[in-house]
Amino acid sequence: MTKAIRIHEYGGADNMKWEDVEVGAPGEGEVRVKHNAVGLNFIDVYQRTGLYDIGALPATLGMEGAGVIEEVGAGVEGFATGDRVAYAMGLGSYSEVRLMATDRLVKVPDNIDDQTAAAMMLQGMTSRYLLKSSYAVQFGDTILIMAAAGGVGQIMSQWASHLGATVIGCVGSEEKAALAKANGCDHTILYNTEDVAARVREITDGAGVPVSYDSIGQATLNASLDSLAPCGVFVTFGNASGPITDFNPGILGGKGSLYMQRPTLATFTRNRELLNECANDLFDVVGSGAVKINVGQTYPLSDTAQAHRDLEDRKTTGSTVLLP
Repeated sequence: MTKAIRIHEYGGADNMKWEDVEVGAPGEGEVRVKHNAVGLNFIDVYQRTGLYDIGALPATLGMEGAGVIEEVGAGVEGFATGDRVAYAMGLGSYSEVRLMATDRLVKVPDNIDDQTAAAMMLQGMTSRYLLKSSYAVQFGDTILIMAAAGGVGQIMSQWASHLGATVIGCVGSEEKAALAKANGCDHTILYNTEDVAARVREITDGAGVPVSYDSIGQATLNASLDSLAPCGVFVTFGNASGPITDFNPGILGGKGSLYMQRPTLATFTRNRELLNECANDLFDVVGSGAVKINVGQTYPLSDTAQAHRDLEDRKTTGSTVLLP
């Protein structure tokens, strides 16, 4: 018998229960993974509340983790007992031990520790597709990142700076502004008290930015759109303030023939080739020191409910790791 965080109904953080679960032997194409660290992400909140459907309940939450393969099932190729592995987009990571198919697993290089791996797989691979696929950031670009002090924001800011971009980061407090600047932002804007679009126009001499990366959602929709240059790209990849509703695409024409994308990591890692390319890019920039993963706080896995409360209350910075 082992332990996991499960929900029996959608709702608040108190709905998460630390329960005994039975984990058997791996089946065809599966491995049994013992977690050493588990990542916390806002998508977990969306799934806990029912904003994102996760299917039949009860269910174990969590989308990323890092650990060691304890046992290998029949038909598995490329992985062996004792391999250090990590993954993202694999529902069920809020557990001490789990079974999973190998299609989402990648091997972790020796120079990446377990907490770093667990903290960066979802956020880091998200950063990679945003910067290289949703809009391919070029040397000399000036870009806008909402929630720049968050886990994805910090990784994106460092990576974009490494690519030669000027980074404008929107944050919610002076403390988070300092953190954003320490992680690659050249300029910061307090989106709660400043006119974001006006400040962006000031910084860019009226030109606007070619791309706005926005994980906040409804609250910053207009600020993002009004900050864009003609034919700019609005990339909305999260709903921290609530989902965007009643959106009229005609607005994009009136604001400069803008483009809008709602991407997902699953699309950009939809096969083994794309997954390996994305993960290896991430391992390279982290391993080289160009991007540092800031684990801002850790919690016992059994205290995941408090971690969710702190995340929703914007009390966390950087990445959060849960420790089994």
